[in-house]
Amino acid sequence: MRASLVNQFLTSIADAGRELLRLRGNRRPDIAALCRDLLSTRGEASGTALAREVMDAYLAMEEEARLAFFFVLRREFEADPEAVAAAVEAYLERPDPVRLRALRRACEAPRQELFRRMNMAPQGTRRLVELRAELMGHLRAHPELRPVDADLHELLSGWFNPGFLSLTRIDWNSPAALLEKIVRYEKVHRIPALEALRRRLAEDRRCFAFFHPALPDEPLIFVEVALVRGIAEKVQPLLDEAAPLFPPRDADTAIFYSINNCHEGLRGVTLGNFLIKLVVADLQRELPHLRQFATLSPVPGFAAWLTEARERGEPVIGENERAALATLTDPGWHRDPEKVEVLKMPLLRLCAHYLVRVKERGRPRDPVARFHLHNGARLERIDWMADLSEKGLAESHGIMVNYLYDPGRIERNHEAYVASGEVIHSSAVKALLPPLPD
Repeated sequence: MRASLVNQFLTSIADAGRELLRLRGNRRPDIAALCRDLLSTRGEASGTALAREVMDAYLAMEEEARLAFFFVLRREFEADPEAVAAAVEAYLERPDPVRLRALRRACEAPRQELFRRMNMAPQGTRRLVELRAELMGHLRAHPELRPVDADLHELLSGWFNPGFLSLTRIDWNSPAALLEKIVRYEKVHRIPALEALRRRLAEDRRCFAFFHPALPDEPLIFVEVALVRGIAEKVQPLLDEAAPLFPPRDADTAIFYSINNCHEGLRGVTLGNFLIKLVVADLQRELPHLRQFATLSPVPGFAAWLTEARERGEPVIGENERAALATLTDPGWHRDPEKVEVLKMPLLRLCAHYLVRVKERGRPRDPVARFHLHNGARLERIDWMADLSEKGLAESHGIMVNYLYDPGRIERNHEAYVASGEVIHSSAVKALLPPLPD
């Protein structure tokens, strides 16, 4: 309701400002000119109107024109090197607060102020998140646009600071439009239809989401939780729509089995670690008899790494293991008990090696491992034949992982990971690690 009133207010200001622009003959179809006007204007109404003009112009563009606009942002709205050098020299000559502020202003690319002003348009925050999502789709082919993305990421990280977010529990009585979005945004374990969501919101399940005042009808990230006894080691029973209800009073463990970021434009903006920690605290208040908080997580990079390691002839894969892994070429291996038994230990040991030892830039290669370890979780257990869906078999040969969130050790684990990239893991995982070759 509050966000709706804000948007109505901004729309009324923009309408008034549009009339002012018309009277001044200041309306221009070229988006670069509109951006320059927006940066130079000082009036509230005309500024809000120009922000809407910029947004409308962007939304009306085809993909090729939008890409050209991103290059305009990169070239024409960059910090001036000469101004930066002059500000540095002035500050070094007399390092006082006034010259420090001048240095900060000189170092900031004008496009950051442009984005702030674009945010004044009705639905401005939502549009900027969508703009960044489209920009990110071009970064692989056009890495020179990364400074534009970095500026947007910096602004969105401030605007979506967890202090501005609200934690909401979603249940079957939540608005139908919201439930439909949960179905649409679920990527880890797809929900085939709205009715299938009912079981995931039953008495022995929980679903929590973060919301932002500027996007009150849009979940930013949500987590699905199962209340069970003991740490779950297979995901299909948790997803089974016909599974009997488990009395929450008998549960001793909360299993986080699906975490979904809803907006590509917010990738890299810290949301998930605060969500999990707040949900743990909420569940502790609601169900004080819960003793364990753990995930049942995918290992999305394992199969790809294993293929690369086999092709490279990684020494950690011995001759016996190499022979066993040849069985993976049979697409139905997971239905053959003999082949399952042959593959079990080689895959478990190599998965432990992958999660604990295989790193990029000092951090685990696996993205889900990075996420949970950075949050302060411990790599607790590697689960065999835990996800036999097509996606699970393709990404990790059916393996899943439990990360344990021990409230008493979360911060200590987090500090160890941040300081050195240490992968905190249990003795059970350590026992699986294959010896490193000389």
